[in-house]
Amino acid sequence: MKQKDRKRAMEEIKVKIEFLGTAGPMAVPRPLCKCEVCHQAREKGVPYSRSCPSLFLHGPNLLFDTSEDINMQINRSQITEINGLFYSHWHPDHVMGRRVLEQLNTNYVNHPPKNTRTDVFLPEQVGIDIKRFLGTGDHLEFLNDKGYIKIHIIADGNSVNFNDVEVTPFRLAEDYAYGFLVQDTDNKILIIPDELSNWDPDNRFDGLDLAILPIGVLEYHPSTRERVVDVNHPVLKEECTFSETIEIIKKLNPKKTLLTHINGFSFDDLKALEDRLELEGLNIEIAYDTLLVDVE
Repeated sequence: MKQKDRKRAMEEIKVKIEFLGTAGPMAVPRPLCKCEVCHQAREKGVPYSRSCPSLFLHGPNLLFDTSEDINMQINRSQITEINGLFYSHWHPDHVMGRRVLEQLNTNYVNHPPKNTRTDVFLPEQVGIDIKRFLGTGDHLEFLNDKGYIKIHIIADGNSVNFNDVEVTPFRLAEDYAYGFLVQDTDNKILIIPDELSNWDPDNRFDGLDLAILPIGVLEYHPSTRERVVDVNHPVLKEECTFSETIEIIKKLNPKKTLLTHINGFSFDDLKALEDRLELEGLNIEIAYDTLLVDVE
């Protein structure tokens, strides 16, 4: 491609983030739950309701994870094309919607069929783990053999390039899980879908335009500030807390941060928390399903 054509192509690639699902492992409303948060979510829908975790990067057109809600999420989204799918780790809330790959690519109308194919990118440890957990490896191999997908294993330290947008997976402190550093000539984006616990960013992440991170365990109610998680609860030893997430954000010092992977609180409560963070001088927003964000 000539330099002028390459520059024009880059100008046409407008990078946007679309949050397909912003809950953690439990969608809101939960089935049969009668709590006020779930009642409000049923009554009002988005942004009070939240589906399980997935997001999409417009421009290079990349999907990150396939929650069990992914079919619905894609249908209500602004997605028109998927050039690749990255899996961050093997946990069920991030992989159980993988059958969407068959629905995206199977053609039952024509004979012989005119099936399409999706490139599926597995960071090194994810490629190992899916062979051990949840039957994911067997299912993806089945789809690969059928020609609906092509599996690519990304060795640690390697990157994948999509029209001059470079995606580099990297292991987190919980080393079965990966984050992704996405870079082009204008943008530097950090995407960590989950498992932020004990992660200490290094200088690779200096100069971020946008960081997308899991919110962590909210120990205190966003509005009342009353403690809602007992100090002896084991989750506080297993998961990153919200206060620890804030310290990571301060160390990263991105231009903007969006928090996702959220459970347990209403949209109004989380907006109150967002307003408080703004008063503290932090450019942090709490994402919701269908949110579309320009990367500038």
